[in-house]
Amino acid sequence: MWSCITNFFTYETTKSVVVKSWTIGIINRVVQLLIITYFLGWVFLYEKAYQIRDTAIESSVMTKVKGFGVYNNRVMDVADYVTPTQGASVFCVITKLITTENQVQGYCPESEKKYKCTQDGDCTKHLNKPGGYGVPTGRCVPFNATMNTCEMRGWCPAEIDYIKTDPMVEVENFTIFIKNSIRFPTFNYTKGNFLPTITANYIKNCNFDMVENTYCPIFRVGDVVRYAQQNFSVLADKGGVIGIKIGWMCDLDKSDDECSPSYSFTRLDAMSQGNVVSPGYNFRFAKYYKMDNGTDYRTLVKAYAIRFDVLVNGNAGKFNMIPTLINMVAAFTSVGVGTVLCDIILLNFLKGAEQYKAKKFEEVSDTPPDSKASGLYCSQLSIRHDDVMRSSDSGAFSIERYS
Repeated sequence: MWSCITNFFTYETTKSVVVKSWTIGIINRVVQLLIITYFLGWVFLYEKAYQIRDTAIESSVMTKVKGFGVYNNRVMDVADYVTPTQGASVFCVITKLITTENQVQGYCPESEKKYKCTQDGDCTKHLNKPGGYGVPTGRCVPFNATMNTCEMRGWCPAEIDYIKTDPMVEVENFTIFIKNSIRFPTFNYTKGNFLPTITANYIKNCNFDMVENTYCPIFRVGDVVRYAQQNFSVLADKGGVIGIKIGWMCDLDKSDDECSPSYSFTRLDAMSQGNVVSPGYNFRFAKYYKMDNGTDYRTLVKAYAIRFDVLVNGNAGKFNMIPTLINMVAAFTSVGVGTVLCDIILLNFLKGAEQYKAKKFEEVSDTPPDSKASGLYCSQLSIRHDDVMRSSDSGAFSIERYS
């Protein structure tokens, strides 16, 4: 116990030992050079650690779709195939429709094959459960001349959604216009994707591409799908979700012209591609009407669509003294790692490690000896060459006071 107490109340101070060794000298300088190179090349130049960064980007997105298509012998314009119509950052371009017209409230047979029946007993098991398109009544009624299905109460006739239809091929040539404004609140910096070089005449004739028109805000649907590495025919048939990503990586220490958007494209619902239960993307909506006698009826539409999500991200950086000083101190401190590595090599791996331990570690006691001179303690430091005291791990010399 006394040994633990005395070992606890000890003090360690740095002692400089000059080691004249080519091996250790080269290792020390190489490690220091690597650390300095890391901080200069990666931390300061690449990561720009001398800057304060703002990642809380504020963004506004407005969109417009243009183009005409022909579907079921009808000319389709923007009001027919784009939903919602507000021009938001998330919108759908409908590629094909399954329409059920003149539906009214009443009783009619279910259209799904799982409701096939031969007697009422086959339908009672569906009671108190949600039906395919309405509330089950428990009765078995004729669906057509060859098949009976369970009856339901709801909008009749029931939708038949397994009809095969072809998508609207003109969708591939529709264009999407994107207007994006951003702001970095920390620096009160605002910018838009309409760069100074973009003119009204340029807008009328350009289409975005990855080589020549990288800043054109008009995107052809077929090109967006291709950049997302998708097959347009498959996507138009089943539907899907495509992300249009706008990245703003701005260095505000440079010219304002260098803060420009970059566009990238990806399939956001990639997991649904291999899903046989619910592949692609579709939704339903209805248009409601009223007969002369006051009865409501509707046209139900099941729409397969390509949904576009415009996603904006980015950050801005500007020089600031505080992060600069912090990283400079970290760089100077890290240079000392070379000393630690060299000590490990000297103490454990090189020939003459015991000699180095004896020079590096020494124990000094503050207990005076019993002998006195003229009633006063007179002492001097000396190294006891004949009685070397070594610790279990360092082999340190013990230095004590002598009268």
